Amino acid sequence: MRAAAMAAATIAAAPAGATALLDYVGQCVPFAREASGIQIYGDAWTWWDKAAGRYDRGHVPRPGSVIVFAKTARLPLGHVAVVSRVVEHRVVMLTHANWSRQNGERGHAEQDVTLYDVSRDNDWSTVKVWYRDNDGLGGSLYQVDGFIYGGHPARGLTASNPDYVGALIDAYVPGIASR
Repeated sequence: MRAAAMAAATIAAAPAGATALLDYVGQCVPFAREASGIQIYGDAWTWWDKAAGRYDRGHVPRPGSVIVFAKTARLPLGHVAVVSRVVEHRVVMLTHANWSRQNGERGHAEQDVTLYDVSRDNDWSTVKVWYRDNDGLGGSLYQVDGFIYGGHPARGLTASNPDYVGALIDAYVPGIASR
């Protein structure tokens, strides 16, 4: 809890605007809470159940919604991220923290990274996420509980000119990152 309080204080102490949001270094939970305005506490995997009765939930991404990644062996605490842009029905962009390594360390915020729905039923239950170390979509599949709606997203959640074309290429042209 102390780490979460320190992370929240770091965000609160930073200057207002996009730069402050993207200068964040820490865990995904305090970042998602600040970036989305959704006030849920606890490990990322617990957010889905904790949102029941407090926030609307569903399986369609919307800008400003929080996506909840399920608890798995690969993600023992789950993961939460904020949808920054909807590119098309199976591709969105996320802004989140503590996913890829930057300068050799985890925890940094990343803006407008590609998330691709690879679920058989087009229901966002299984996704692939852009991973900086691969400079493209990672090879891992992640299970998703769904999206939480109803917060008040922070300024700077998305860039003024995100790379929509790059997001679509990452999703629909296999192996492009390795060329």
